[in-house]
Amino acid sequence: MKVDGGVGWELDKVGDQARRLEELGYSGILSAETSHDPFFPLLVAAQNTQSVDLMTSIAVAFGRSPMTLANIGHDLNAASKGRFILGLGSQIRAHITKRFSMPWSSPAARMREFILAMRAIWATWHEGEPLEFTGKFYTHTLMTPFFTPTDNEFGAPRVALAAVGPKMTEVAGEVADSIIVHAFTTETYLRETTLPALERGFAKGGKTRADFEIAYPVFVVTADTEEGLEQSKVQTKQQIAFYGSTPAYKPVLESIGAGELQGELNAMSKQGRWVEMGGLIDESMVNAFAVVGEPDTIAAQIKSRYGDIVDRTSAAYGNIPAGKQQQIVRELKAS
Repeated sequence: MKVDGGVGWELDKVGDQARRLEELGYSGILSAETSHDPFFPLLVAAQNTQSVDLMTSIAVAFGRSPMTLANIGHDLNAASKGRFILGLGSQIRAHITKRFSMPWSSPAARMREFILAMRAIWATWHEGEPLEFTGKFYTHTLMTPFFTPTDNEFGAPRVALAAVGPKMTEVAGEVADSIIVHAFTTETYLRETTLPALERGFAKGGKTRADFEIAYPVFVVTADTEEGLEQSKVQTKQQIAFYGSTPAYKPVLESIGAGELQGELNAMSKQGRWVEMGGLIDESMVNAFAVVGEPDTIAAQIKSRYGDIVDRTSAAYGNIPAGKQQQIVRELKAS
């Protein structure tokens, strides 16, 4: 199992962070799009590492166009000598329309077309195919030599797609190279909803499971001390509650018989009661969503629950010593 670790957004610190993660044996370096651009840190990481994968987890697709991301994906893959993975997510309607001022409709169908449009652009740049992509949501029919990249040695990047619902998961199986399973996922949901949807996507795309990678950033509750463990648990409860307030994620709660909680969490989120929301998450829910225990138990728990499904994982281990981080990474990579 591959193991990924994240870097922050402070660019003057990213180089050291990236080198440290590579030294600790991590397989990949992640950058998320939250309050800052997700691509700049990975460019810095590319210049300071040799072998690790570099992945956005995630970049918001619908806040951009296929051409924009085709350019960025090409450039980062060239800069990293083929190590870049363009991890995409759809975000939700309110953010796309109100924060990005971009259109929103039929997210699964739009995402499928978005990725196919990028692949058509890359085929023009890397294989000399005419650019003749005309879809329902995107049209790309103009490309001249002046706008065609010339540093084509490493080709197009791999594409990962974040998905929760079965429709988007099916799209991932059909047109992406890997899926980023949302951290807000239970083992039951993963086995009973995610995997069957991927298989339907594989059938549409003419692929098999062997052609595909499943990445799952597991919630991990761990620390060296009881106090630290409790603090980690409280933070995880709040994060579970935050995600659980999203109406589209209700089926995940239903997978553990807690679907009725979604409405209450959503109502509290609209009142800004973010900290209080965590109090609604009980111990059984924490155990359903997270791996909980002392650092030397974490790798075995992850392998036991997900070793037959997941190809790569990630978690925040910054609250435990580097030596114990390294041991977890080694044990997981040995599986």
